[in-house]
Amino acid sequence: MLAVLAPIWNEKRETARRVKQRIGMVMKWAVAKGWRQDDPSVAIAQALPKDKQAKAHRKALAYSDVADCIAAIDQSGAGVSTKLAFRLLVLTASRSGEVRLARWSQIDWKAEGGPIWTRPASVMKAKKAHSVPLSAAAVSILHAAQEVSDCEDPDALIFPGTVTGKPLSDATLLKLVRENGYDVDIHGFRTSFRTWTQEKTSFPREVAEAALAHTIKDKAEAAYARSELMEKRRELGETWAAYLAQESASTRGTNNVCS
Repeated sequence: MLAVLAPIWNEKRETARRVKQRIGMVMKWAVAKGWRQDDPSVAIAQALPKDKQAKAHRKALAYSDVADCIAAIDQSGAGVSTKLAFRLLVLTASRSGEVRLARWSQIDWKAEGGPIWTRPASVMKAKKAHSVPLSAAAVSILHAAQEVSDCEDPDALIFPGTVTGKPLSDATLLKLVRENGYDVDIHGFRTSFRTWTQEKTSFPREVAEAALAHTIKDKAEAAYARSELMEKRRELGETWAAYLAQESASTRGTNNVCS
């Protein structure tokens, strides 16, 4: 059994799991018939290769060091679009793809309560559209991005890459952070934000989870959690931006040409 399962345990985990399950059913039947005394499908569990697909915790920066990281990025020689994308990612606690694939059509400048960024289901991990109430600091980044992107074209990328019409590559932001001395993962800035909400604020858990676009796994809880908590999330975003307090001059005083 081990010789059969081991070669495919990591490469075809779901197939291997089903094969093991089927073998186990046969062995249980054999035990019931008195033809075996044990079920070897259980015994081999510890001998199978470790799951190479299991994800280790992504490296994150202490929230107290995030502002210094932003300042280091601002002073680096990276392109303006890349710097702005990084800052928006941190301020909105977004995933890399959500920021890199952001388009001007996703911004509702005149939404009640303030500008809102609605990411389509196609770029979201949960495959469900997600709206983000933007803090004043985040809005200022978008104003600065208008200088490097065709904001009059609703389909234009907010943070275009070096190739016309193409987004920043998946490795661009990670490379930016690593080259400036921070051995962390881009996704780790979401962890920094989440830890900060836990340790430095009194915002309810559901507000922080909604800000991170996390799916509620408990079906009963999810059935009642239908509010997007926009007002509380906007307040949370403003509080996070105030805590960081590291806006660069390039995001201030720019002309609002598309809003």
